[in-house]
Amino acid sequence: MSFESLGLAPALLRALAEQGYAEPTPVQAGAIPLVLQGHDLLAAAQTGTGKTAAFALPLLHKLIDAPATMTRRPRALVLTPTRELAAQILDNAQAYGKHLRISAATIFGGVGMGPQINALRRGVDIVIATPGRLIDHMQQRTIDLSGIETLVLDEADRMLDMGFLPALKRILGALPRQRQTLLFSATFAPEIKALAMQFMREPREVTVTPPNTVAALVSHHVHPVDASRKRDLLLHVLSQDSRRQTLVFSRTKHGADKLVTFLNASGLRTAAIHGNKSQNARTKALADFKSSRITVLVATDIAARGIDIDQLPMVINFDLPMVAEDYVHRIGRTGRAGSEGMAVSLVSHDESGLLRDIRKLLKDEIAIDHVAGFEPSSPLRLDAGAPRPKQGQRQPRAPQRSQGSQQQRSQGSSQAHRPHGHAQKSSGEHAAGNRKRHRRPHPAAKA
Repeated sequence: MSFESLGLAPALLRALAEQGYAEPTPVQAGAIPLVLQGHDLLAAAQTGTGKTAAFALPLLHKLIDAPATMTRRPRALVLTPTRELAAQILDNAQAYGKHLRISAATIFGGVGMGPQINALRRGVDIVIATPGRLIDHMQQRTIDLSGIETLVLDEADRMLDMGFLPALKRILGALPRQRQTLLFSATFAPEIKALAMQFMREPREVTVTPPNTVAALVSHHVHPVDASRKRDLLLHVLSQDSRRQTLVFSRTKHGADKLVTFLNASGLRTAAIHGNKSQNARTKALADFKSSRITVLVATDIAARGIDIDQLPMVINFDLPMVAEDYVHRIGRTGRAGSEGMAVSLVSHDESGLLRDIRKLLKDEIAIDHVAGFEPSSPLRLDAGAPRPKQGQRQPRAPQRSQGSQQQRSQGSSQAHRPHGHAQKSSGEHAAGNRKRHRRPHPAAKA
């Protein structure tokens, strides 16, 4: 099957050809015709398979005939759970629509509202927003949603969980009843599907992979360790290849910052990305990681849905997620588009119950590998009564080091901020899951 057979406009086909895309991924082949036909849609596919293009391409196709006026209202609304994901979708939409006179803008917090208001006043066709900042604009009456024809919820399982539900209901109340609604995600729990049916009209379903699956080329490893020695084991794993780009997940913002301080002091170029960081700091950290100016990015789960990096070789769970499904999204950052990946989890005795949840979800016996010199004092438990940490529980502090070690860490910290190195050009396949037609490097179009 080719993109031409899906009925997309010539201008879109031209942009896809320029980026080296010859044929659609399974989720694109399944979703694009249904969206073009006007159906509501529930689409489930694992990360890295091209979900963004699956809704962006037909959305752009439907907007081609829109009248270009300076006062036009938005005709499409894309809601995302994170700022990073909103920015990524904008980049993709602009790449696909480079030969079209269709405008798009992002609306999210952490930055001033002025430029967003100015963009809305000039008129945009597509608004890509996070719920909180969109409601701010609704309250100030700086956005008119009465012309929305298509609503897209990207990472819909997170958008529809209890934390986002009140804001989502308020936004839905401001949209026209007659609209097309598209939900895309890697996972759809039964309760989420039941909730979605309340505001969708006879939706069609596209399921490319079984729920809660991870890429087949990702190898999973669990290293048991005492909580007080986790940082040292993390440094040991990272030091095996200090040039390898690695995404490290921490359960808390405070924990992420402490890890950055520790790793920078140990000579590894590291930055953090989490909800307490300013948007400029988050954008810079992500850009530095993508360009290899830093090699380790420490993140909370806010990053699991918004980071898209070609051929990221390793993800490390410094803390296991409290919800097993979040493991799928974390690990979805590696092993994308046919590339091999490695998922390493550092698991203490009190996280045994969380590991049991993950193994049950994946229906897989994840290998438990002991690292010499870091064997835990208490073995992991995987029975029904396995312990699990309480929300907000802090890990025990690591033993204090000597003054000499502190001096070395200080010297390492000064070196850690020297940016050097360049990102290698990727080849073969893009992170969107599409094969390249040529070996020349092209702008990435990611899922």
